[in-house]
Amino acid sequence: MLQRINRKILLYFFLFIILGTLNNKNLSTFNFSKINSIKIYGLETDSNRFSKKIKLLNLDNIFFLNKSSIIELFDSNNLIEEYKIFKIYPSSLEVKIIETKFLAITKIDGKTFFVGSNGKFIKANKDVMGLPYIFGDFDILNFLNLKKIIDESNLDFNDIKNLYYFPSGRWDLETSSEILIRLPNTKLKETLDLSLDLLNNKKFTNIKQIDLRQKNQVIVNE
Repeated sequence: MLQRINRKILLYFFLFIILGTLNNKNLSTFNFSKINSIKIYGLETDSNRFSKKIKLLNLDNIFFLNKSSIIELFDSNNLIEEYKIFKIYPSSLEVKIIETKFLAITKIDGKTFFVGSNGKFIKANKDVMGLPYIFGDFDILNFLNLKKIIDESNLDFNDIKNLYYFPSGRWDLETSSEILIRLPNTKLKETLDLSLDLLNNKKFTNIKQIDLRQKNQVIVNE
């Protein structure tokens, strides 16, 4: 109890010193430290331009940052998946960014976009080799859920060449060996593992298509 009282006394004393300083004749010249340095790490594309956008937010000092405007700026950049902002006293900011991963390629209204792991479409301004192509008017969250299931299965996502989405919510996959796997709407992990077992089975050496759409039924075309 005595220790708590001592802490309160110290706190009041500290506030008294500050308030006394703020109310003296030098009040008009008193300023918090202004931000004069912003360093951005992890953003390979347009890092300098993004730094300028942050400065345009008029971040007057390090103690009173406008969080909502900062969040809005970062969320508007489709290349960013995660970010952390560190205040380096007295007058610097460090921003550490994790860029989104390009998972696939698709076309929207005739234009090419990357599908990002952050759930956003990123307009493609460069070539990225080895990404699968997605056909159909799909919901990006639906695709990310499929990607998660594939990663949990024994099938390697890197072995997928094309993905086809249907209005019913169902997917078809085409492997790099040009084998079409027609998936059902449910129990995707089990059917993916079954598909891989069939592909690895020596009895089926010329598989062209595996149809798993019907419950408890597997159709293999060679």
